[in-house]
Amino acid sequence: MSRTALLVIDVQSALIANVERGADVVAAIRGLIERARASGTPVVYLQHCHTTYEPMKKGAPGWLIHPQVEPKPGELVIEKTASDGFYDTNLQGELERLGATRLIVCGLQTEFCVDATCRAALSRGFGVILVSDGHTTSDAVVPAAIAVQHHNRALANLAHPHQRIVVIPSAEIDVFGA
Repeated sequence: MSRTALLVIDVQSALIANVERGADVVAAIRGLIERARASGTPVVYLQHCHTTYEPMKKGAPGWLIHPQVEPKPGELVIEKTASDGFYDTNLQGELERLGATRLIVCGLQTEFCVDATCRAALSRGFGVILVSDGHTTSDAVVPAAIAVQHHNRALANLAHPHQRIVVIPSAEIDVFGA
C-alpha cells in the first residue's frame, strides 16, 4: 500500500507576486494542505534559497513561504538550492522516514522546480501525482499558461517502464490518508 505525502514546492512570496493565476493556485494549494492535514497526510515544503536573486536569498522577505500556505509548527521544510528538490537535500531520507511512496506535487515554478522534482521523484521510484491546477509560473520563454499546459501534458506522457506521472486537478485528488 502507498503512503502519500503532499509536496509543496517553492510557494514563496517573491515568486507568487509574478505568476500566472497566482491567487487561484494558492487557493488550490491551500485546499490541498487543509485536506492533507485533516487526513493525517504529511505535508512537506521545499523552500528555494537562491544564491544571486536578492528577493529569494535566505532570510529575505520574498524568501518566506507565502502566508496563505505557510507550514504549521512541526511540518517539514527542506531548503534547497537547485531546481531538483532531491539534489543535495535530505528530501529522499525524510520521505523514506515518513514511509512515503507516493507524492502529490504542487507549487512553483512549473518549468523549473516542479518539472525537475517530478522527474527526479519518478526516477527514484515514487508514485507522482501532479496537481494540474496546483502549479504555475511566470512568463519566460513562453507565456505561463502555455508552460503549464505543456508540462501537464508532457509530464503525464513521460516514457517510464514501471509507472507514469498522473496529472489531475485538485478537486479529483482523493488519496489523502492512503
